[in-house]
Amino acid sequence: NTFCIKAVYYLMKILIKTVVQQDYRKVHEKFDENLFKALKPPFPPMELQRFDGSKKGDEVHMELNFILFKQNWNAKIIEDGEKENELYFIDIGSKLPFFLKDWRHYHSIQKVENGKSLIVDDIDYKTPSIILDYLMYPVMYLQFWMRKPVYRTYFKK
Repeated sequence: NTFCIKAVYYLMKILIKTVVQQDYRKVHEKFDENLFKALKPPFPPMELQRFDGSKKGDEVHMELNFILFKQNWNAKIIEDGEKENELYFIDIGSKLPFFLKDWRHYHSIQKVENGKSLIVDDIDYKTPSIILDYLMYPVMYLQFWMRKPVYRTYFKK
């Protein structure tokens, strides 16, 4: 008789999809520093310190200002590519604020009918505790849901 405990590694999932009015290749070309700055949420204020792009090996560094303290958030693009009717890149957190333990963001731009695109933000994250995972979920979800109107405006024909 063997007693075995399996540790289950879980991640919180955020999945947000936005249809925009431009071809997916044009949308992918515009995933640049200007778009990144346009997507920043109102809180916490963020200062972009480095933006290489969205190709494998590129990095993005930012400083979040929580008024009483500041936190660095660095991400590294670990993969980019093309599938049938889709362009994508994946970033992971290489240096995260204290309230995040793991971060993985799959950015997908997919071709849809009539010259439109579907932008998919597929995010997995983990905090230091399961309680904080659930407490952070509405905040994290809202931060990325707020990208929808920015995407729609930015990618108007």
